[in-house]
Amino acid sequence: MARKRATNGPDGILLVDKPAGWTSHDVVAKVRWLLGQPRTGHAGTLDPFATGLLVLCLGQATRLSEYVMAHEKTYTGEIVLGIATDTADCEGAVTARRPVPPLDGATLERLARQFTGRIAQVPPAYSAVKVAGQRAYDLARQGKAVELAARPVEVFELQLTLLAADRLRIDVRCGPGTYIRSLARDIGEALGCGAHLASLRRLRSGRFAVDEAWSVE
Repeated sequence: MARKRATNGPDGILLVDKPAGWTSHDVVAKVRWLLGQPRTGHAGTLDPFATGLLVLCLGQATRLSEYVMAHEKTYTGEIVLGIATDTADCEGAVTARRPVPPLDGATLERLARQFTGRIAQVPPAYSAVKVAGQRAYDLARQGKAVELAARPVEVFELQLTLLAADRLRIDVRCGPGTYIRSLARDIGEALGCGAHLASLRRLRSGRFAVDEAWSVE
């Protein structure tokens, strides 16, 4: 049955637990329709394969989006070692396969220290960073070479846990603008075997937690 939508939707912050396979824009579009609020946007995107907290700003609260995005984020995920992809995640094409060296606790602690603090990070080629006015992912999809400059990001806490000989769990608390895909890629390069991010879940964004979020359903 057709349902009548409100002409003036609500104002405020809405927390959504984004499912895998949905883009951040998919969630925004769904919420716009459900709540009848055309002025809806997200405060920090999540890749389609990722899940977890998506903070949406509705109506008058869209003015707050830049402040919400400025807060630190917390993530958990899994890294696959020995396989590099062009997107640095599980959705990309494989670009290299290399053997994985033996790993122990001391090696993982050293790696965690190496990528903790204020570091220079190159965003993935498939990212929303603008190059000469175009999104990097648009250029990459056109087959054009994308060279992105390193930029400073801050990693407050980083823990790596060995799950299997070729798989790590990654737990990160970081500042805005940090790409966990880039962290996975760079950790693989530091080990000499390459890597990609197999899964990612955002747990917190500033004061907001995924435990407080609504599912799309």
